[in-house]
Amino acid sequence: MDRILNYIDGAFVPPLAGQYLDNHEPRTGAVYGQLPDSTAADVDRAVAAAKAAFPAWQALKRQERAQYLYKIADAIEKKLDLFAKAESRDQGKPIHLARSMDIPRAVENFRFFAGAILHQQEKAFQTSPEVLNYTRREPMGVAGLISPWNLPLYLLTWKIAPALAAGNTAVAKPSELTPATAFLLAEVLDEVGLPKGVCNLVFGLGEKAGDALVAHPDVPLISFTGGTETAAVIGRRAAPLYKKISFELGGKNPALIFADCDLDAALATTVRSSFLNQGEICLCTSRLFVEESLLPKFTELFVERVRQLKVGDPESQDSFMGPLVSAEHQDKVAGFVQRARTQGHRVLCGGERVTPQKSLEKGYYFAPTVISTDDASPEIMQQEVFGPVVTITPFRDYADAVCKANSTRYGLAATIWTRNLERAHHAAADIKAGQIWVNTWMLRDLRVPFGGMKDSGIGREGGDYSLEFYTEEKNICLQLGRNQL
Repeated sequence: MDRILNYIDGAFVPPLAGQYLDNHEPRTGAVYGQLPDSTAADVDRAVAAAKAAFPAWQALKRQERAQYLYKIADAIEKKLDLFAKAESRDQGKPIHLARSMDIPRAVENFRFFAGAILHQQEKAFQTSPEVLNYTRREPMGVAGLISPWNLPLYLLTWKIAPALAAGNTAVAKPSELTPATAFLLAEVLDEVGLPKGVCNLVFGLGEKAGDALVAHPDVPLISFTGGTETAAVIGRRAAPLYKKISFELGGKNPALIFADCDLDAALATTVRSSFLNQGEICLCTSRLFVEESLLPKFTELFVERVRQLKVGDPESQDSFMGPLVSAEHQDKVAGFVQRARTQGHRVLCGGERVTPQKSLEKGYYFAPTVISTDDASPEIMQQEVFGPVVTITPFRDYADAVCKANSTRYGLAATIWTRNLERAHHAAADIKAGQIWVNTWMLRDLRVPFGGMKDSGIGREGGDYSLEFYTEEKNICLQLGRNQL
């Protein structure tokens, strides 16, 4: 049985209390490994190591820090298949998806921020011939980084890379559901010779290890990706200590599909945006609003395509969806669908657990589900399911579409399907979401700020925004003699 260890101060160490958690494989439901059930004592040890490493790491030239990040990227890329198999086994996504999306994007995170820190510019303003004002960015110290289970390596590295590039050291707490790729990353950090204590990984539960990291007085900044309710708890813990925080939280992302859209493109992309990675992506589309005149045709064609999606063994090349991440999450998704049925909403397809083959009967598989409802207010339209469940609802006109799209507490992302450029621009402005796509989905540029509005988050990630989050800005006013200018 595989046993994962914490990575603290450049060494692989067991949890101080000697306790471990079982790690289940979503594919079969079987226990295949263990990870540390770390406590505050383990977090204290990791923070102390990161704090001790900070002065020397901060003092390195940007080019020197960048070179470490480039080495990490190269090492992950060389082990792409190993990482992809580990992520598939841990999280349930098809191996081909991990190989083509998750792991390459993790590699790109390190390369992008290695380059970004070299080209970051500071602001300077000459107030008068004798006075110069300029802004200096300085790293803050130990960054506390808490990442989720759905894109475990990609989102973890999206935190680690800018933190290290900016000159901070880090203590990361990966999700206890998907520790394998984080452990492989620790091996890479060790392999490339990253200085001891610069990046530490502590595994365990959020209520133990995560809480200790958030509350630690020597951790001045917290970056968290996960559920909105958990973020509220973190915020209450961090606020009295005046920590800098960034939250990338849940979404209930709408797609507005107007009658003049490119129907083939809208269908193909919306099937993908609704069910990729079992719907376990914060950016997945979960609410489809379709113009009334197009609704019957769109619904028929959409449901037909969804029924053709293969839910199967994540090791198979032709599986579009694998299992959900855990038995508990499968029960959660099933509960949402059952309550929707009870409330009178129509399940057009899916809505049930499935068994792809006899050997996988204990895995956590769920059929892609489409629910029809005319009402934008019920639970299935308001709460984040975070699974392969999408609703279809008609809208009368532009105002009705925007009103329904904005009718939740969330504001992470939205997609607009129309050939009318003027309408697209107006809708992009009127929809309250941090990321808007027009006639596409999931095209990302790391230079563009990313994050949610309303209850979908605080702060932005991407490019200078990420680097700014991990630094403290200091404005300096300098009085000079004219002959010195």
